[in-house]
Amino acid sequence: MMHTQLAEDRSEHPLDVVERLAAINAWSFEREAEDEIAVTAAGGWSDYNIAFTWLPEMETLHIGCAFDLRPPPRRRAEVLELIASANEQLWVGHFDLWSSEGVVMYRHGILLAGGALPTSAQCEAALSNALAACERYYQAFQFVVWAGKSAREAIEASMLETLGEA
Repeated sequence: MMHTQLAEDRSEHPLDVVERLAAINAWSFEREAEDEIAVTAAGGWSDYNIAFTWLPEMETLHIGCAFDLRPPPRRRAEVLELIASANEQLWVGHFDLWSSEGVVMYRHGILLAGGALPTSAQCEAALSNALAACERYYQAFQFVVWAGKSAREAIEASMLETLGEA
C-alpha cells in the first residue's frame, strides 16, 4: 500500500518531535507506546491530559486534550448542544463527547502526507490551541453539567468579555 511506503520514508517518528519539545519545555510527559505520548499541562481552570497520537494509516498526528468532566446521562444532551455551539466558534479543532470514556475532549489532527515531519512550532501551536479552547469553554461545560444551565445560557455567561481594569 502507498501509505505503508510513505511511513518507511520518514527520517524519524513524528512523535519524536513532540517528545523533544516536551523535554525542552519541562512538560510532564510519558511515551506510553511507540505511537502515543501523553502530556500533562496545568491550566487556569483545570489540569489537562493531552495525548499526541500518530495515525500512520492516515499520516496524521492527532492531538486530544481532555479535562476531568464526565457529564451524567441526564445532562449529556445539553452538553452535546454546548459542544455544537462551541464548535461553531472554533476555526481549528473541535470538541467531542468521547462516548467510550464519557469525557469531553478537544481534538485536532495535523496532516503529514507524503512523509512530512511535524515541526516543533506546529506541535507547540497545536498544544497551545487545544489548551486555549479548553480554557475558553471550561466554565461553560461546568455551568451545563454542575449548575444545570442550558447550553445557550452557559455560552453567554462564559463568553462575557471584560473591558478595562478594576
